[in-house]
Amino acid sequence: MGASFENILVIKLRYIGDVLLTTPLLRVLRKQYPQAKITVLVNPGTEAVLENNPCVDRVAVLPRGNVLQQVPFLRFIRSCRFDCVIDLSDGDRSAFLTAISGAPMKVGLNHEGRWRGKVYSWALAGRYGTMPMVDYHSQVLIPLGLSPRPYAPELHVSPEEDQAADQILERHGLNNSKWIMLHPAARYWFKAWPPDRFAALGDALVKEGFQVVIVGSENERSTADFVTRAAQLKLISFVGQTSIRQLAALMKKCSLFVGNDAGPMHMAAAVDCPVLALFGPTDPVVWGPWGEKCQIIYKGLDCRECFHPGCSRGEMSCMNLIGGEEVLVAAKRILEKNAHFL
Repeated sequence: MGASFENILVIKLRYIGDVLLTTPLLRVLRKQYPQAKITVLVNPGTEAVLENNPCVDRVAVLPRGNVLQQVPFLRFIRSCRFDCVIDLSDGDRSAFLTAISGAPMKVGLNHEGRWRGKVYSWALAGRYGTMPMVDYHSQVLIPLGLSPRPYAPELHVSPEEDQAADQILERHGLNNSKWIMLHPAARYWFKAWPPDRFAALGDALVKEGFQVVIVGSENERSTADFVTRAAQLKLISFVGQTSIRQLAALMKKCSLFVGNDAGPMHMAAAVDCPVLALFGPTDPVVWGPWGEKCQIIYKGLDCRECFHPGCSRGEMSCMNLIGGEEVLVAAKRILEKNAHFL
């Protein structure tokens, strides 16, 4: 039996997919501490994936700006009087916020063995990059006397968001159609399958009798527009037309999601949408989507040499090794397997 806590702060200052991968840990904490107030601190733009999550009482968003501009927020963190802080960010900024909190129990990840380890009551070196991120996060439960549970990432869509998604589909004439969602962008270009292959895949799926929808944020419009222009047949673009929450609601209603290793891939898996994920420089063992309806195409090329700041292998890159025909075959196989969901 672990220690008892009443006011817990969980810090994850990363991206949308990273925040979603913390939700299994939040489920464990809620089960263990049903009366505790659980606050999650995240970066701006990622908070939406935690809305309506029954394991979270409050989502705090770290303001943008330098330390001086963030002084009021730092005072807020201090005033909350957390009795336990769990830092899942594995970074210096989150370690500083952990120290500011003044919590008597501070647990964090420190795989690099940096100075921040001295901030925590327990600093876990872990085996970063060798296990699924959900399991990597769960190491912080050990000092609390808790055991990991086999929970999957969660994303909770409200009835109002479901209704908004239905209205979007109706406007585009998709409410009674079989349709597939493609997300051709990625945070880093070398994690993205070539956009001309997404266009060809879209054409092939339209020929199979599906409507094809391209999704992405406004920042990803150039990639999405290239795909729609390169396609020979009509592809529908939802780029910049939905909020994160509306996109999640739409994912619940589509026949298949095909995309790169990025936040939308994890969102689709979290709402139980069939997923075909295309991986290159990142390891799907660590970053892959969770769920029985998820399939991954990955060539296993060791990209550690050139992952940062960019790819240097050119046409021999890990994403270019993924052929269009094999993606189409895999997509059709998933669609046939999940035909009773269509």
